[in-house]
Amino acid sequence: MPGEHRAANKAREIEGGFVDSDPTSELAADFSETARILFAAGSVIDTLAQVVELAVTTIDGCDFAGLFLLEKEVVTSPVHTDPIVDQIDALQHETGEGPCLDAIADRLIFYADDVADDSRWPRFGPQASAAGIRSVLALPLTTNGSLGALNLYARYPAAFGVVDRAKGVILASLAGLAVAAAHSHEDEELRAANLNVALASREVIGQAQGILMERERISAAQAFDVLRRASQHLNRKLRDVAQDFVDTGDRPETGRPRSS
Repeated sequence: MPGEHRAANKAREIEGGFVDSDPTSELAADFSETARILFAAGSVIDTLAQVVELAVTTIDGCDFAGLFLLEKEVVTSPVHTDPIVDQIDALQHETGEGPCLDAIADRLIFYADDVADDSRWPRFGPQASAAGIRSVLALPLTTNGSLGALNLYARYPAAFGVVDRAKGVILASLAGLAVAAAHSHEDEELRAANLNVALASREVIGQAQGILMERERISAAQAFDVLRRASQHLNRKLRDVAQDFVDTGDRPETGRPRSS
């Protein structure tokens, strides 16, 4: 859980004493634990939600986090950790500028020590500062071929130090891999479900054909043609027409008189 992850990042207590945290060891431990949590999240949306939760719990300077995703030329914000993220994201959309938008456009990391007087975003910065956000770290993110940005926000200026920024880079990199894996898993599940539906459809259509062949002394091709014409006439899926016929025994209407 994220709370357990945060506890692991603190100085570890051993026999009543404390061991000083080594930045290199801490980053290595973060990498392993973050990967474990993200790849176990499950669905794509659960993985995205876990990404922003981990940002807040593992990066000391981060008070709030959210995601931008570019889908069909539209930037969306599917997950965040606090309503203020929606407010700050909306400011970027309204002003047409901001570090998170730039991170997507330029595929670069953008860090603002203090947005209040950052000349790169003269309209967004003062409004974000007035809303209670002073530092922003925006990291480009690639998720299953789509562009995005992991956006970290802080109440105070100069909130993200060197170690925090390194953790952000690690998290963004792992997030892209984990989301791609989640997409792949969902695609496999969808393909399996579609295959099962196709097999079930084939079976019930075969049953309906067999009943028609036996009852009307016609060939398999002719029986299938009856079902096909009924599907078109009733404007229903062929499988549904076949299922009704198997269940009721009532010959489906084709809109044509039967040949004698």
